[in-house]
Amino acid sequence: MRLVCLLISCHILMYSCSPRENQNSDKTVFRYNEAAGISSLDPAFAKDQASIWPCTQLFNGLVQLDSSLKVVPSIAHSWEILEQGKVYIFHLKSDVYFHDDDLFEKYTKSNASKTRKVVADDFVYSLNRLVDPQVASPGAWVVNAVETDALGKLSGVMALNDSTLRIQLKHSFPAFLSLLSMPYCSVLPKEIVDHYGADFRKHPCGTGPFKFSMWKEGLSLVFLKNENYFEKLGNKQLPFLDAVQISFINDKQSAFIEFLKGNLDFISGLDASYKDELLTRDGKLQERHKDRFQLQTLPYLNTEYLGVLMQFSNSNEALQPLKEKKIRQALSLGFDKSKMISFLRNNMGTPGIYGFVPPGMPYFDTDPVHGYNFDRKKATELLIEAGFPNAKGIPEIILSTTSTYLDLCEFIKSEWESLGFKIKIDVNQAAIHRKMVAEQKLSFFRGSWIADYPDAENYLSLFYSKNFAPAGPNYTHYSNPEFDKLYELSSQETNDSIRASYYKNMDQMLTDDAVVIVLYYDKVLRLSQNSIRGLNNNAMNLLVLKTVQKEQ
Repeated sequence: MRLVCLLISCHILMYSCSPRENQNSDKTVFRYNEAAGISSLDPAFAKDQASIWPCTQLFNGLVQLDSSLKVVPSIAHSWEILEQGKVYIFHLKSDVYFHDDDLFEKYTKSNASKTRKVVADDFVYSLNRLVDPQVASPGAWVVNAVETDALGKLSGVMALNDSTLRIQLKHSFPAFLSLLSMPYCSVLPKEIVDHYGADFRKHPCGTGPFKFSMWKEGLSLVFLKNENYFEKLGNKQLPFLDAVQISFINDKQSAFIEFLKGNLDFISGLDASYKDELLTRDGKLQERHKDRFQLQTLPYLNTEYLGVLMQFSNSNEALQPLKEKKIRQALSLGFDKSKMISFLRNNMGTPGIYGFVPPGMPYFDTDPVHGYNFDRKKATELLIEAGFPNAKGIPEIILSTTSTYLDLCEFIKSEWESLGFKIKIDVNQAAIHRKMVAEQKLSFFRGSWIADYPDAENYLSLFYSKNFAPAGPNYTHYSNPEFDKLYELSSQETNDSIRASYYKNMDQMLTDDAVVIVLYYDKVLRLSQNSIRGLNNNAMNLLVLKTVQKEQ
């Protein structure tokens, strides 16, 4: 760590006396790094943040989310919801065009053109492509609620005319509009997709504020300004930037040093290698950086937790201590979450003392679920009530995690051992860990859930009994008939207030059952150069660059 700090200090000095790259250029280029790499620019495969961010720049859907995560118009300028939430009618804007591509000249029959206007049939094609088994999109679940025919095609999606799209659902699903804001639901030109086939992943053509220019995989990805973009900010044409450049430095410490040198305009997230260089213990920007960088933080729709497999394959219950609810509750009460966040996360997070649904969702802040705050005395009492005073007689508990979260798990282990528990930490590679969780091979595991869309249903679906993994996201195999009944009622309720009361009751139910131990609710952390303006933050950490300006 001393060497890391020395390297960073040296680069700070270099930054203060070195000219920035391309400082004489009159073009504004926004540069960021993607350590995880990007495998596809096809929005049908935008399943993680690494791919969602670039697809957000290249594509649009019917609707989008604003900075407060409210659904607002995008290509659809308005819509109606009819038949008690089962029918959606979207009215499309008439001035939305696909990015220029020479292939349009080849495929346009009426007149030679390098682009064409978006029509409702393009959405019929694009949404049906999600359920095409030949495409095998991981986003097929997004349209699960839409009516289908015997062949699995979306019979519920139809163009009434060029500017009107109708979507018929099997049943009302209030979160459906939010789902349509996901990059999965972007509009695509059929002729260009058909021409490239699987290679569309590296020849994307959309309607977004930026258009594809160049991609040297693993090195650099460049987008250029879409001069014909349909959105404005006030009376000003978007986007403001001339280009976006993405690098692929896989070492986060090296990327941070590039940021210090001014070669990157933005970084997101907190890495252990530089958290103390950036932040004070209470989560403020270090004084030495205040005149050069801007820090943005706000609650992130991401819950970090420990999950318990509730249906055990081993019939010997004596070897399954977590089967007993009071033991799970004692573990939830038995470590200081505030101290953990302060010392290991520099206060970048909110201690997990409420339910599973994180701050930032409707109803949470005004009437939170009652969870588990640190209470060693109560934890001790619960162990006595369970018949295991000072945890004597409880077999060793194995907690499975990845190296990224090892420091958190070591802290928790120490706290639990002071109560008398015997804890073993099993560290797995991230991909193997995820696979083992999905296949129910881990009885006690570290997990996280980042919202796919801003509705509490997305979190509570993890505990619906019909969503058992591996086919669904119920990794704990929690099954509670009362919970299921409320979940089904909420999925048909169009009144927001009533639905919110269902959500709260469900969250309280699974919290009382201690099926998960919430560690903390994450925070979005964004650091940008002082030359950057208009980079809006949001609780889903969506990267929206169309409104960004960069001072020369």
